[in-house]
Amino acid sequence: MKYDTLIRQALVIDGSNTPGYPADVGLRDGRIATIGDLSTAAAEQEIDAAGRVLAPGFIDVHTHDDTVVIRYPQMLPKLSQGVTTVIVGNCGISASPVSLQRDPPDPMNLLGQREAFVYPRFADYRAAVQSAHPAVNVAALIGHTALRSNHMDDLHRTATPAEIAAMRVQLQESLAAGALGLSTGLAYASAFNAETDEVMQLSEELTAFGAVYTTHLRSEFEPVLEAMDEAFQIGRHAQAPVIISHLKCAGAGNWGRSPQLLASLERAAKTHPVGCDCYPYAASSSTLDLKQVTDAFRITITWSTPHPDMGGRDLQAIAGDWNVSLMEAARRLQPAGAVYYGMDEADVRRILAHPLSMVGSDGLPEDPFPHPRLWGAFPRVLGHFSRDVGLFPLHTAVHKMTGLSAARFGLAQRGEIREGYWADLVLFDPLRVRDVADFKEPQRAAEGIDGVWVNGVLSYRDGQANGQRPGRFLARSGDLRGGFSYL
Repeated sequence: MKYDTLIRQALVIDGSNTPGYPADVGLRDGRIATIGDLSTAAAEQEIDAAGRVLAPGFIDVHTHDDTVVIRYPQMLPKLSQGVTTVIVGNCGISASPVSLQRDPPDPMNLLGQREAFVYPRFADYRAAVQSAHPAVNVAALIGHTALRSNHMDDLHRTATPAEIAAMRVQLQESLAAGALGLSTGLAYASAFNAETDEVMQLSEELTAFGAVYTTHLRSEFEPVLEAMDEAFQIGRHAQAPVIISHLKCAGAGNWGRSPQLLASLERAAKTHPVGCDCYPYAASSSTLDLKQVTDAFRITITWSTPHPDMGGRDLQAIAGDWNVSLMEAARRLQPAGAVYYGMDEADVRRILAHPLSMVGSDGLPEDPFPHPRLWGAFPRVLGHFSRDVGLFPLHTAVHKMTGLSAARFGLAQRGEIREGYWADLVLFDPLRVRDVADFKEPQRAAEGIDGVWVNGVLSYRDGQANGQRPGRFLARSGDLRGGFSYL
């Protein structure tokens, strides 16, 4: 038997949370054909992987790459760190189904300006992804705020029964066309006034499809436990799995509360499928939110529409230059983006290490001065947290970014190295892999990523993309409730 590609003598860490084993891996027709001793086999292309780890391609479960995968399909920030699949539509904001009559409301502007929103139906977005031939695979959630923007003249209130009914129709159509589920961003002003009942009614559309509910909680600050309870209530009502987005203890007054949050997650997980994602940094990034302006921790401005020259500067320094308060400076800068140094490292580590947590970058590709997680999240878990800090073994780090993620989001035949599965793979040096992007130079590719295959096609090798773009749109496959194990 001749293979398209033979990867020889790799340490295979297969994504199942078990230690690695030495093996050759043969690829054919986009899939993993054989795993074992292939010393006598031949292939069109052979890779000597001695001293390297071969893992499933990383699945970025929390992205805002909705429009970038179409406009800039090479997807270098993700491909260069070993990511082979991105899940878009998080935090209640999605590129579809959207019909904007005006500029996109905050935080939908994180996905681009008005001209980027040209997908009135989810089927239109799916077709656009397929036509763009991105370098990575794409799966998508439907944003609650996106639905609200289609049917409400004022986003600072809860929806009427007629508006909810119209949103339900669009959500049902999108789920039928392959969307993974519904996401909310209840902390943002454009959705904060949506009553729990509004979301519960929408979530009823998830039940028949076995689709997932993901949520940027109504608060990540002091009322975070109440916000988690609301999320679990919505999930139980819809009989839908719940994933809490970027679980964190935000704000200096909240530091040290991660054991409480994780205990809440564990209690819910005993009777209902729940989990969370997190990013491996003690700083967050989003639009500049006046509710988060404080002198208790550092805030860096990443972009500002009225004052673009302030990008990359600290809010405190800007306020000092202008001789105004922090709040007044923030008002003058809006609309704007910011990095908030508002978490405690010990909380980040506890949440990242927990068995219910997956890894997502939450990177903002439209940001001209992005948080370094856009380019560095996954190598940071492998290098800094697993190898250097010893937070968990390497096979657990890989599992949190591959097998666990594929199961939770119903990405069939992805996320593990198994015969017959799609050949989404990353080859890396366990001694060298590390994130290079930092808060001063955030747009730098990781080190130690030696090869990335997407659907069997080598697309990135030795620090360079080769122009191959074999990514596909991944529709929801089956009932996502099967991807969760109860504690």
